[in-house]
Amino acid sequence: MRAVGGVGGYRVPVAKGSGLGVRGWLLLGLTTVVALAATGVWNPFPNMWEWANRRSPISEPDVVWQQRIGGTPRSVTIAGETVVVEQRTRVEARSLAAGTQLWERKADWSAVAGAGADSVVVVGRLLVKGYEVLDPATGVTRRRDDDAVAVWTYRDLLLDARCVGATDCTLSAWEPRGSAPLWTAFLPGVSTGLLADNPNLLDTRRLTATRIDDEVAGPETVPPLLGFPVDGRVHVVDTATGRVLQDVEPGRDERLAVIGGRLLRIVARSQDGNCYFAISGRDPATGQETWQRAGINLRTADSAGCVQRENPYGGRSVLVGVAADGREAVLDGYDGRLLLVTADGERVLAVDDRYAMVRTADRRTVSARELSSGRVRWNRPAGEKAGAVLTPYAAVVADEKPSRLVALDPSNGRELAALRTSANALAVGPAGMVIGEGREIGYVRFGAAAGDPARAGDGSAPGPAGSGRAPGPQDNCGPKNELCASPDSGK
Repeated sequence: MRAVGGVGGYRVPVAKGSGLGVRGWLLLGLTTVVALAATGVWNPFPNMWEWANRRSPISEPDVVWQQRIGGTPRSVTIAGETVVVEQRTRVEARSLAAGTQLWERKADWSAVAGAGADSVVVVGRLLVKGYEVLDPATGVTRRRDDDAVAVWTYRDLLLDARCVGATDCTLSAWEPRGSAPLWTAFLPGVSTGLLADNPNLLDTRRLTATRIDDEVAGPETVPPLLGFPVDGRVHVVDTATGRVLQDVEPGRDERLAVIGGRLLRIVARSQDGNCYFAISGRDPATGQETWQRAGINLRTADSAGCVQRENPYGGRSVLVGVAADGREAVLDGYDGRLLLVTADGERVLAVDDRYAMVRTADRRTVSARELSSGRVRWNRPAGEKAGAVLTPYAAVVADEKPSRLVALDPSNGRELAALRTSANALAVGPAGMVIGEGREIGYVRFGAAAGDPARAGDGSAPGPAGSGRAPGPQDNCGPKNELCASPDSGK
């Protein structure tokens, strides 16, 4: 045995000819680094931590900004110049330009009302009455309520319900940034399911898609009529005046829905082992039937006894069902017209009152159809598992193998953004969209995509690429213009 020089005057015995060995050299190196860091000569640890914590981009091309938040988001909404992120026990807002955190609040639920500069954030606690209306840029409380049990948020209206007794409730309408209610209506109670933000009403269910959040479109424009379920009955409320137009009890085989300004009665009868459907639309002011149609399955019933437990699929003022021959059909809720009937093997992926996005029978193409004329606006190659959604500002297609997210102008198929990513589409706004994967979220600005593989289906050339902004929602007025005020209405 022989001894070699050690640390601090100690001599370490080692086997002859063996040297320090790997472990010895590592220990000596670590001791030297610690000594240098302690004396301020050289400290590599901050750079090492920065390297270990470096985030890999969640898409290619890279996003404008990427941030890691405290937990997996439950919802993300673009509100003016901010991004509102709802998590399990808190809500935060981030700058749309840079992704930096602007404020954070403890909350069990949150929702966004209004649009653009008029947006607000509504927050509350579960099993606690009341809510607060916050400014999305500062988090400052604009209005506080201590009694409401439920809140509904729209682009142009905020509704709340409060009850002083089991059968004594009122529904109030507010402008998103208003300080006094526009109107108040009486409701004889509220459903036990009406809690927190945006509890279900009797309207349409959205068609969903993998890797696209259900709330990606943000708040919708308030419909002209809403159907509130109360103790097995349906109360139809005019959202312009607050007048309760109908108080209806459905029949044993019926399900009621309020869509496109009509009260729909959907009847499902079991016979010969099958379900037979009939739909009728009624004027809620008079109760008179305005249209009827048979043989369209709106997917409201399960297979056991034709019991209807679900709202019909659709969007805004239109419904999506299945005809007797198995083809999918899009109906106008206002007058019952067939706006679109697909070919054999085609499937409707997304719909609003302007367009329908359809996967063709060969499962290789997503096609945009204009509901007012039925013509094909554009076609785009896509995989057989591609999903899609329509928002006021863009159509979003999520594809697999390879994983991609593409935002398109729904009118002509022009690419607004094309990303190679496995992230989800979380929110779409006028100038871009937020994507996310786990705790990572990032903002994609429209106009960054260079290519445009969409093929115009109507002979018109796609719009110029790289304009940097999606089309505005000004054409979202519904097939009867029921969602837009007339120029002389004073609104």
